[in-house]
Amino acid sequence: MHILQIMMNDILGTPAILIGIFALIGLLLQKKGIGEIVSGTLKTVLGFILVSAGAEIIVRSLDVFGKMFNQAFAINGVIPNNEAIVAVAQNKFGAATALIMVFGMVVNLILARFTPLKYIFLTGHHTLFMACLIAVILTTNGVSGVALVFTGSIILGALMVLSPAILQPFVRQITGSDQFAVGHFGSIGYFVSGWVGKWFGNKEKSTETIKVPKQLSFLRDTSVAVSLTMAILFVIVACFAGPAYIQEKLSGGQNYLVYSIIQAITFAAGVYVVLNGVRMLIAEIVPAFKGIAEKIVPQAKPALDCPTVFPFSPNAVIIGFLSSFLAGLTSMFLLPMLGLKVIVPGLVPHFFTGATAGVFGNATGGRRGAFFGSFANGLIISFLPALLLPALGSLGFEGTTFGDADFGVVGLILSYLLQWF
Repeated sequence: MHILQIMMNDILGTPAILIGIFALIGLLLQKKGIGEIVSGTLKTVLGFILVSAGAEIIVRSLDVFGKMFNQAFAINGVIPNNEAIVAVAQNKFGAATALIMVFGMVVNLILARFTPLKYIFLTGHHTLFMACLIAVILTTNGVSGVALVFTGSIILGALMVLSPAILQPFVRQITGSDQFAVGHFGSIGYFVSGWVGKWFGNKEKSTETIKVPKQLSFLRDTSVAVSLTMAILFVIVACFAGPAYIQEKLSGGQNYLVYSIIQAITFAAGVYVVLNGVRMLIAEIVPAFKGIAEKIVPQAKPALDCPTVFPFSPNAVIIGFLSSFLAGLTSMFLLPMLGLKVIVPGLVPHFFTGATAGVFGNATGGRRGAFFGSFANGLIISFLPALLLPALGSLGFEGTTFGDADFGVVGLILSYLLQWF
């Protein structure tokens, strides 16, 4: 029994296995041949692992950039990072988080089956993060036991269908189809970006039609463009941080400029891996998912992680990241003026949510939409974490917090409602 419990925990805690199981079930329900079942399942898992591996490469590179940035500009504040805050919370809230996550997934399936919201949320790590936030807010406000798990599961399951639902009109514009949804708890930022693009941009002037002079035609290659953009950023920050700090604390003695350029190209390599992983994942999971949609949850759509939209507007990805990060830098000066804690721009949330916001803004408002939509997202993920800190109780003093838009919105609304009742 104990071994079975450990296996179940490992399966539920490993998103690649979880999404592979969904693909396997879908292919079995379609009565595919053994070759197609094995190939489809393994390629689905492989695609997800490629996305995760690319994300890890990006995160490591951004971690280096963050240390250089903090050294260069002597910043002291709270750094949003979902993985870090969840790791800190596990000692006290681990059991509640696990139970809310498991039963929340059950609620997701029930709602997808019996309501018009036909979305199955497959971004496992974000399910875990949101389960943790809900557990912290409910516990901090005195909810415990069965009431904690029951209430938390209902809230999580509802969010797992509502979040993809509000984004789907924009996803149709981005992809030109209705085959999959975006399942990521940065959805409020993406929705705002799409709305900003719609009202303040011009979708006819897409980021993907930017005219590049013939001498700079090599910039049409996404990998080259990302490498050069990040190399410029790394070198500028490295110069401010100083060669002594980088060579003593980060590079192990390697020249600070060489090290910075290598980190920039490493970041670009991570983006390349993510894009290829996404293409493989979508190519396999969408056909496999038809089995589940037809048999268990008719007309259901898989809600996938935010990088699934990156290949549709690669230029908007870079514009979105830079614009969101610029908003984060701007917010650092605005937050203290309003009596709020300084939120240091976390490179990970600004890259993934900023890039995604850029794609959404571009779909509705072209270049201006990508820039201003992502800038709005950057403001959102800077101000909401600062407002959320008091609601987290003792976790609000750990030097890190939840980074993406939905965590701030859900945490603040839930905390307010619990206190009101």
